[in-house]
Amino acid sequence: MLLQPLWTVLLGHAPLLHSPLFPALFSLSVYLSFCLPFLLLDALAPRWALVRRYKLQPQSSVSWASVRSCLALTVYNHLVFIFPLTVLHWYLRPVHLPPEAPPLPRLLAQVFACLLLFDFQSFVWHLLHHRVTWLYRTFHKVHHTFTSTSALTAEYSGVWETLSLGLFAGSAPLLLGLHPLTELVFFLVNIWLSVEDHCGYNLPWATHRLMPLGLYGGARHHDLHHLTSKCNYAPYFTHWDRLAGTLRTGD
Repeated sequence: MLLQPLWTVLLGHAPLLHSPLFPALFSLSVYLSFCLPFLLLDALAPRWALVRRYKLQPQSSVSWASVRSCLALTVYNHLVFIFPLTVLHWYLRPVHLPPEAPPLPRLLAQVFACLLLFDFQSFVWHLLHHRVTWLYRTFHKVHHTFTSTSALTAEYSGVWETLSLGLFAGSAPLLLGLHPLTELVFFLVNIWLSVEDHCGYNLPWATHRLMPLGLYGGARHHDLHHLTSKCNYAPYFTHWDRLAGTLRTGD
């Protein structure tokens, strides 16, 4: 019942939720909105020591040329590849909006389950694309153009990587049979964590500082991966890298 007022408001925008344009517009607008605060920090960092002290690679700076390059590739991938596929998905699997919202405990548990599933799928994909030289050179090398991470590098990737990770994110809610509201929350959380992973800052309120026992890697964890390309292949949690012997903390 806690989520019913929110779901009722969203149902009032049912034509938008039913639109084939919605998934691609939602993904792109949410992604760019989440990147914006970190872009502001990037602009302030060269002039403000307080911001620069939290940079994971303080000697690096984000150029506007790299910002333009990242934006151009992200918009291109969304328009040319993601949008046609979401239209096809809309046609094959019409959106069903039930009148009742899910219970909050179920929503939280299922979002966490989706994150764990996506983390495992991405870990296997990522490890393979580093261990198999042909896969790395052909598909994944684009994402490693930047050894210093920044928010917009989260989606700086080629078509195969974009579609692969999009398939993992889209299949997790489908496999678990999520309520549309739970699915929206998962996508929001997943996009935020991806952006935070690549933000290039070790901020006091970062997710990895809120999770106990080093169970979550976060920006510091993923920045080391971009710096060395030899560790930390899971996007979020640390247990798969720990089991595979590929975990590096940088401490």
